[in-house]
Amino acid sequence: MSKRKNRRGFLRDFTLIAAGAGGGLAGGLVPLRSTAIEPIPRGGPAKFKFSLAGYSYRGLLTGNPPELTLDDFITDCARMGLEGTEPTSYYFPKEVTPEYLRHLKHLAFRLGLDVSGTAVGNDFCHPPGPQRDGQIAHVKQWIDYAEILGAPVIRIFSGRPRSDQTPDEAHKLAVAATEECCDYAGKHGVFLALENHGGLTATVDGMLRLIRDVKSPWFGVNLDSGNFHGEDLYGDLAKIAPYALNCQIKVVVSGPDRKKVPADFRRLAKILTAAGYRGYIVLEYEESGDPRMECPKYIDQLREAFA
Repeated sequence: MSKRKNRRGFLRDFTLIAAGAGGGLAGGLVPLRSTAIEPIPRGGPAKFKFSLAGYSYRGLLTGNPPELTLDDFITDCARMGLEGTEPTSYYFPKEVTPEYLRHLKHLAFRLGLDVSGTAVGNDFCHPPGPQRDGQIAHVKQWIDYAEILGAPVIRIFSGRPRSDQTPDEAHKLAVAATEECCDYAGKHGVFLALENHGGLTATVDGMLRLIRDVKSPWFGVNLDSGNFHGEDLYGDLAKIAPYALNCQIKVVVSGPDRKKVPADFRRLAKILTAAGYRGYIVLEYEESGDPRMECPKYIDQLREAFA
């Protein structure tokens, strides 16, 4: 496939071929419909595996010295009976070497785990200049790391508009940087998944606008269940679910008043089942309890809700 072929055409061709072969929905593929772009085609009914985000252990993986290492985190994921582990970039050593990445890959595989993905912090709304170049270089560096690690997807952010930028200017900057990084990612077999994480993606409309405008078959969504705060936050999540490459699930949600209430895992399961999502359900625990005690409980709840 030509690297110039955009994501819209890639998904349209795939879906039309699959629909013709299967007489309609092709065994569960989402049909063509009028949305921001065509949903990601799926090869059958919804299917879920479970992982844990390294961010859940943030208090244990930071400090001087930290209480735990990423080795400990990965080992805990295996003890919880998970299928995957998601080591967040924030908790890697300052000097990341290929040897260290292969060590983590070796450990995860030996323990029967996939590296379900990783996550970076970035801001693509910087105007042209050294800061913007640095943000793009950082994401490309982690694409290299993900390839060695065996992580198929990296969670990325869009960034936030500056005070001297219009929303349109910030949007164009984010699209251009995302496409540049997706082009690089595709050459390394790594997907980039944009999270609904404030800034340009604070609302579902802003999120869908970016989904529509980034043209790459190596691009999709990292659906975060706790990061929309509108009147109909579950409805907003349902709108981006067809584009999800990865899903991070928090244990609470909040509406416009930001009052935390328990997340409805069963409702989230219905949303992702309806979207035909096939992939990892990644617990991202952000509350104040001991994650080594609390995460196993919530993993059990997620397995029951998504069964």
